Amino acid sequence: MSHDILAALLPAFLWLPILLAAAALLARRSPALQRALALAVHALALGGAITALVTVSDGSVIAEQVSGWDAGISIPFVLDTFSALMLSVAALMVLVCTLFAVFTGDDADPYFHPLVLVLSAGVYGAFLTGDLFNLFVMIEVALIPSYVLLTRSGRPAAMTAGRIYFGVNLFVSAVLLAGVGMVYGSAGTVNMAELAGAAAESPAVGLATGVVLLALGAKAALVPVHTWLPRSYPFASVAVTALLSGLLTKIGVYGVFRVYGLIYEGTGLETLWLVVLLATMIVGVLGALGESGMRSILSFHMTSQVGYIMLPLAFFGPLGMAAGIFYMVHHIIVKAALFLACGAVEHHAGTGKLSQLGGYARREPWLGLVFILAALSLVGIPPMSGFVAKMSLIRASLDAGLYIAAACAIVVSLFTLLSMLKIWNGAFWGADPEPVKETVQLAPAATAPDVTDPAAGRLSRKFSRTAPSSPDRVPRRLILPAALLVVCTISIGLGAEVLMGLATTAAEGLSDTTSYTEAVMAQ
Repeated sequence: MSHDILAALLPAFLWLPILLAAAALLARRSPALQRALALAVHALALGGAITALVTVSDGSVIAEQVSGWDAGISIPFVLDTFSALMLSVAALMVLVCTLFAVFTGDDADPYFHPLVLVLSAGVYGAFLTGDLFNLFVMIEVALIPSYVLLTRSGRPAAMTAGRIYFGVNLFVSAVLLAGVGMVYGSAGTVNMAELAGAAAESPAVGLATGVVLLALGAKAALVPVHTWLPRSYPFASVAVTALLSGLLTKIGVYGVFRVYGLIYEGTGLETLWLVVLLATMIVGVLGALGESGMRSILSFHMTSQVGYIMLPLAFFGPLGMAAGIFYMVHHIIVKAALFLACGAVEHHAGTGKLSQLGGYARREPWLGLVFILAALSLVGIPPMSGFVAKMSLIRASLDAGLYIAAACAIVVSLFTLLSMLKIWNGAFWGADPEPVKETVQLAPAATAPDVTDPAAGRLSRKFSRTAPSSPDRVPRRLILPAALLVVCTISIGLGAEVLMGLATTAAEGLSDTTSYTEAVMAQ
């Protein structure tokens, strides 16, 4: 596709999902039509993102001033290898998680698909914008539907989690907006291309940008502002948890990479990054070891893995950033696969508490295989993508002389293995648990069983089945989404040179921002 045509189509990643969200809302009395509209948009977004990635895979940068307004007035949308890569993996996550919701019946809520479409529009816009204020706006566009998706079951546990999620994100968004205002007040612009290298030239801009980085780090769930994530994500439905894990925290990571690379030019905060990120890796994995619910364990792991992804900020450069970008793509895919595999168990058993599960590897060997392959990839066992991701990160740490970072990455991987074995032994291995005889009234047949409280292992009062086990089999369609993602992680591991090549090109664009700034300023 030519650069001019692609540039003109960039805003469609934002307006098309929002427009179709309105159409899906009008079609809420026709679930089949809603599903068809939503899945068509998600598939179209994935195809468009892959096309965009192929177009800019040579390192070229495409910029578009939205609606043709002059630079300095309009909002720039910028596509480079990094943003195209993130667009592609985000669109894949939206499509796969929506399929899981369709298979479980979680999309029976007529507002599910419109909310997911708006959320995806915000995420795509955040990856494409070249304007700090618009980055804030796009984050809020993605967050608003997530508040509803998290709490829509109405369960007390979900409402409590929603209050935590809403309160923390509202405060952090206020800090982010204040930081953006400080940047504008000190530099006179929020255009990221115009701000390139400004932190080194002006301490005031550097301080203001530090506030922006602090807010984005909180949205990425870095220690010490990480506890909101494991206290909120496990209480949504499985599809929503997987969706949020792959999208919202990664906006924060993407924003930190982009802002730090452009405005700080990757220097000035190395020691601070090293301390924070090593602490994030360690605290996250230790928190996972202390949990008893599948999704609670995986949620703490999200924090730990964000530490891995962002570790190259402590030694900013093409090699380290390539490892970080590769790791982020790997993590988004594998973490969603784990959430969906455990979600299939939880949907079938009616609980996510390990003490009430067991024997799924024997009864459902395909599901057991999908989980163990995804778990091994998370740990970093060859030939999975996790092995390439961690080895690249460790190599980059050693080349930078940060032996403590390399050692920490190895040790944390061992604890990651222990926590994965905890889920494996609790849910997939061993004998079947004694069935719980207490049941509650079933919901209408068209509505899927609500998820349990993963931390407490309690059934929702709205739905039930005999728990924690059932004689019927896990439907194959529930295993399919996680299996597709496992195929992706194996393919990435076996053909790592393809993704590593793209990650290297993206990292070079972050390390040398000349092409980015020239493309935007030429508009």
